[in-house]
Amino acid sequence: MSTALFESNIPSLKQVARGKVRDIYSVDADHLLIVTSDRLSAFDVILPNPIPDKGRVLTALALFWFDRLAHVIPNQLTGIDPESVVRPEERDQVRGRALVVKRLTPLPIEAVVRGYVIGSGWKEYQQTGSICGIALPSGLQQAARLPAPIFTPAAKAEAGEHDENISFEQAQARTADFLEPALEGSGVTAGELVTQARDAALQLYSEAARYAAGRGIIIADTKFEFGIDTAGRLHLIDEALTPDSSRFWPADSYREGISPPSYDKQYVRDYLETLDWDKTAPGPVLPDAVIAGTSAKYREAYERLVGQALPPG
Repeated sequence: MSTALFESNIPSLKQVARGKVRDIYSVDADHLLIVTSDRLSAFDVILPNPIPDKGRVLTALALFWFDRLAHVIPNQLTGIDPESVVRPEERDQVRGRALVVKRLTPLPIEAVVRGYVIGSGWKEYQQTGSICGIALPSGLQQAARLPAPIFTPAAKAEAGEHDENISFEQAQARTADFLEPALEGSGVTAGELVTQARDAALQLYSEAARYAAGRGIIIADTKFEFGIDTAGRLHLIDEALTPDSSRFWPADSYREGISPPSYDKQYVRDYLETLDWDKTAPGPVLPDAVIAGTSAKYREAYERLVGQALPPG
């Protein structure tokens, strides 16, 4: 197991952002370096313990999916070796856990696709019989499979806040508010962008879910993020179909009526739900057993989906 990286330190490049998991640096006017740490966030709070190998799993699995699904939509990848844009003494921090990507303008929404009723969708369904304004059949149990996958966008949260489920129309309005200057002259409207994002997200999810089913994994739901270039062309950005952005369930232990066992951070969420914690920062320290178990689940997700062991770090 590799040494865990909580925060990168790359003085040769200007750091432009620090997300819940990723540290972002400016390479030049057209490119960014994204370093995926081993930080873990749950309920939108960054926990104090890093999870060894997590960043390497996320990076390797995202690269796998970007390649496998490149025919659906362009993505952020450039093919530039991250080690080539940093100093020699900084290469250990980027090896196996970083990407050099196109500098794109992100949409202000998360493109969530749900194939099963779980998580915040389950809570909303219990209250309203719908998710993000989409009416669903009555009588569904927790973790029930939906008749067809649904697109349920969310408004990206500010630091320390929770993402908010919104309707498709709200997603279009939010995108118009945030991206109107960037879209000027492109011939593309915010409404068209969100429609493109919805259609791409549903296709990405459906193709990935079919593949994963053949590997014994159910992808219950996932979230994608999209960005646009200067011509208004939509790209898949951030990560794709990782244990951080998706719920992965082992098919052989799935059943309705419970929160199924998972290969993702639901394992940590379930532990946190047993604590007297109000889901605000600071997050609680994780026991060694939970840290080790989470790291093992992330690696197993990669190995089952890709069919090989995680490359050494």
